[in-house]
Amino acid sequence: MSRFSLDFASLHQLLRNGTLTPTAVARDVLARADAGDARHAWIYRLPAADVLAQARRLEAAGTSALPLYGLPFAVKDNIDVAGYPTTAACPAYCYTAAKSATAVQRLLDAGAILIGKTNLDQFATGLVGVRSPYGACTNAFDTRYIAGGSSSGSAVAVATGLVSFALGTDTAGSGRVPAGFNNIIGLKPTRGVISAAGVVPACRTLDCVSIFTLTATDAWKVFTIARGHDPADPFSRRATAAAAPARPSQFRCGVPSASQLEFCGDAEAAKSFRRGIALIERSGGSIVEIDYAPLRETAALLYQGPWVAERLAAIKDFFAAHAADMDPVTREITAGGARYSAVDTFEAMYELHALKQRAADELEKIDVLAVPTAPTIYTIEQVAADPIKLNTRLGYYTNFVNLLDLAAIAVPAGFRGDGLPSGITLIAPAFSEALLSDLGDRLHRLSGVKLGATAFELPPLTAEAEDSPAARSANGDFH
Repeated sequence: MSRFSLDFASLHQLLRNGTLTPTAVARDVLARADAGDARHAWIYRLPAADVLAQARRLEAAGTSALPLYGLPFAVKDNIDVAGYPTTAACPAYCYTAAKSATAVQRLLDAGAILIGKTNLDQFATGLVGVRSPYGACTNAFDTRYIAGGSSSGSAVAVATGLVSFALGTDTAGSGRVPAGFNNIIGLKPTRGVISAAGVVPACRTLDCVSIFTLTATDAWKVFTIARGHDPADPFSRRATAAAAPARPSQFRCGVPSASQLEFCGDAEAAKSFRRGIALIERSGGSIVEIDYAPLRETAALLYQGPWVAERLAAIKDFFAAHAADMDPVTREITAGGARYSAVDTFEAMYELHALKQRAADELEKIDVLAVPTAPTIYTIEQVAADPIKLNTRLGYYTNFVNLLDLAAIAVPAGFRGDGLPSGITLIAPAFSEALLSDLGDRLHRLSGVKLGATAFELPPLTAEAEDSPAARSANGDFH
């Protein structure tokens, strides 16, 4: 266990008052990583000499004012880092990246120190974190349970105090489910606001670069640095100001009607969600039941339509030559994309547009939607016995978000009776990251939980107020 918290406010205070240097932080993090990787968080760690060289360059340049100065981070191994391997959790696919992904380079330029590349469900296909030849990633609180996926290693690295933050990707929930299962923040921004240039695609029309941190304020900080239009990404978008107020004292919070809530028979999950809703009410939320049907039907489209074919399109040449080198479950899912025709694609798009209209009618009634981050959690053994069905269940509350062009943040909301974390996800219209980060911070603080799987408490709110999402939004910095 690190002797100091890696949350941004605490670590920056130690760096600014001279208690720590970037080199000291790097050495501590390297020692922590050297202690072992029983949870299979890493695919590739940068050599210690390379990590220490980053720290020394920061010190020599006198750049302590950089916003991410000295903060250690990791990236999911479907995201390129110049000079290092990208595998997408498939050794046969491995290549050495010539250029860093746009998002990674922006973080490095802001003073962050890269530690390594993290484990994932192969080709970002899965919500479980076990479809990897580098080992099944295990939960930060109980190694019998899954860590969630596909950004499993990134979430575990943050939760266990290996890094201050990590990048993941999110197509169907991969940046949210692992956060919920490991008691951390998972910010899933609006599609295209963070460049996906340099990211191995899963579904290019839906993929988002996501952010894992210990606090919502930290996620907002990373978001403000990583975002920005990028001509290198054909799906990049220019952010616009969120319509929602910066810091509403009262807000309308939608929840699925009682008959539409799904917990797969998990009474602990149902109880935890009720506790989370009570916390939302304490934070100023007025609960409004909505019809979840159009969202549920949208979620179901993801596994029934052309978006499966899009996964095949992403790696079609590799698949044709190396299908036998892939994880069997990933191979089966990817191969299924070949059965869809152009007619199927258009019909699915028509259905999606109809569902968007229905969903919009429900979402107009509320300011933010709250759902369980996942309906339940499974052991690694359970997933091995029924890998596709159980994985599909985990997307009940996540799969619709990118299809409907929404933003989301997964937030810790307490612990279940069995000692596993419980999370709630807040969802709002595109470009609502400031609102979500602010409400997420409120909910996190009310939950009373510690940071990830560490022994550290959330830093005082006053230490973060200067750079809060509400302050930036109010000052017009969201443009």
